Amino acid sequence: MLLFKFSRDSVISCPFPGCASPLADPKSGLVVRKGYFLRSSDHRRIQRFLCHGCGRTFSNAVRTDCYRQKKRALNEEIFRLLNSTMSERRVAIHLGISRRTVSRKSQFLSARSVRHNEAVFRKALHSGARIASIQFDEMETFERSKLLPLSIPLIIEPNSRKILAIGVARMPATGLLAEKSRRKYGRRRDERAQAAARLFRNLSPLLSPEVQILTDQKPQYPVWIQRQLPKANHDTTPGRRGCVVGQGELKRGGFDPLFSLNHTAAMLRANVNRLLRRTWCTTKKPERLEGHLQRYMQYHNERLTGPDLFCLHGQAGGPV
Repeated sequence: MLLFKFSRDSVISCPFPGCASPLADPKSGLVVRKGYFLRSSDHRRIQRFLCHGCGRTFSNAVRTDCYRQKKRALNEEIFRLLNSTMSERRVAIHLGISRRTVSRKSQFLSARSVRHNEAVFRKALHSGARIASIQFDEMETFERSKLLPLSIPLIIEPNSRKILAIGVARMPATGLLAEKSRRKYGRRRDERAQAAARLFRNLSPLLSPEVQILTDQKPQYPVWIQRQLPKANHDTTPGRRGCVVGQGELKRGGFDPLFSLNHTAAMLRANVNRLLRRTWCTTKKPERLEGHLQRYMQYHNERLTGPDLFCLHGQAGGPV
């Protein structure tokens, strides 16, 4: 945990709204030290301060994202286990804590991963590099029932296999389940086009204007890409049957042009419990699935594909 260091020239301002001391000169003496306390969660010595402007006290920890958490020492372990095929219930049993604690921690970790991924994107954008090649496809899962399918649009960088963007979209059931789904739940919105457009639009500042995009031969993909990236070079490759070991993501023998993307999708299914082909850990809310995917995106990019935050091979600036 990073704590604020205090010195004579440090700018330690009062965090309470409505207090005038944040606008004051840091040497004015409005904010002074006032003892310390030992935090019960990790027994660390935390400095306290007194604001003479409003008369209230606060500590170094007030501006940290783990403020007032009693089990902050478990954050890293829960983050690792939830991205390693464990369900929330099994994590609670493994660590000897309640499921409610794990549920709250998972939401906290999802929000932190969103901020982290956004910070990595801004850092990559600030470097001036541009990505020259990407691969795009969709995975499928469901919420509560297979009658309520979900689409997971996925964009990766093929050389490093980093996940650049990922999302969740509702979609109507197809095939033999379509009529049964309409009878039980009514007509279901198809949000796949909007979700793909949002991913391409958000990622476009980091892409080369003439970026090379490889997808399978789904008829909708050229339309989605042309609307958001009109100068992109879009190539397609025929879809192929999956192999047994890859659970439908990795393809049978021979050269696979979409290997990087299919391998990343297979890793998603292997490491995110609710995406396993045969599982009882189903998604109840699409937004919780999206949060879990953001957590896995951070875990995948940092720990499963190398130590670098990004190792993209771009233009006009070299690697990010």
